[in-house]
Amino acid sequence: MHWLLSGPLSVEKLTVNIAGLPASLQGTKLVHMSDLHYDGKRLSEKMLEQAIAVSNEAEPDLVVLTGDYVTDDPSPIHRLVLRLKHLQSSAGVYAVLGNHDIYYTHSKAEVTAAFESIDIKVLWNEIAYPFGKELPLVGLADYWSREFKPEVVMNQLDSTKPCIVLSHNPDSAEKLQKWRVDLQLSGHTHGSQIVIPGLGPAVIYYKPFVRKLPRKLRRAVPFLRGDCSTVMKHWEWAQGFHKVGTNQLYVNRGLGTYPPGRLFCPPEVTVITLMN
Repeated sequence: MHWLLSGPLSVEKLTVNIAGLPASLQGTKLVHMSDLHYDGKRLSEKMLEQAIAVSNEAEPDLVVLTGDYVTDDPSPIHRLVLRLKHLQSSAGVYAVLGNHDIYYTHSKAEVTAAFESIDIKVLWNEIAYPFGKELPLVGLADYWSREFKPEVVMNQLDSTKPCIVLSHNPDSAEKLQKWRVDLQLSGHTHGSQIVIPGLGPAVIYYKPFVRKLPRKLRRAVPFLRGDCSTVMKHWEWAQGFHKVGTNQLYVNRGLGTYPPGRLFCPPEVTVITLMN
């Protein structure tokens, strides 16, 4: 995607308070990236190179990736991992898969194998301990997959200890309110791609606006045909930090861009510092 349609890369920095975070983990730094859609059309090599450089310059303790690395055909993952192998962090790189990464029956296995060939651990309803038992990292199956069964994983956790959850689709935060989630990291929405300053994601106003357009126009313009409610239910969580009940959610705007482009919604690399 040309930079004029995607906008320049934005580096978002925030501090997240984690109750009960051990003293040894105060100041732990995470880099979060999502929705690369690496297929030669939606993410430029230059922006990808810049995002990796930003991540490495942050000197993170952990890098997390939250899905949609390809768009439909999974074969571009083999070129993408040649770039992502340059990511650096002291505790490794962990990933979950998005709906586009499981588009075909063979996609999940192909994407997972490519990541693991460069030591990026893909979590699919799994718990990892990059920082030890005091701060589990949970990676869930994609929300739209038949294997999205958070109870299988979340019930294994000690509710007296903090945890971080990676889940591609932010809508999963609604169901995760049953458990303690100190920080959920998601993507999927691309931030809605078009934001109305002062009002928020344009998609919230999408249906009323589109219904007023002539049918011929809606049929002629591909992105006006769809129903955004099939992509996301909680568009109010389209980007940034949110409280969902007692849990905390952060939604990354992603790096890849779909037509017609982005407006007031730049692609994002997120640098998160954990504090008590």
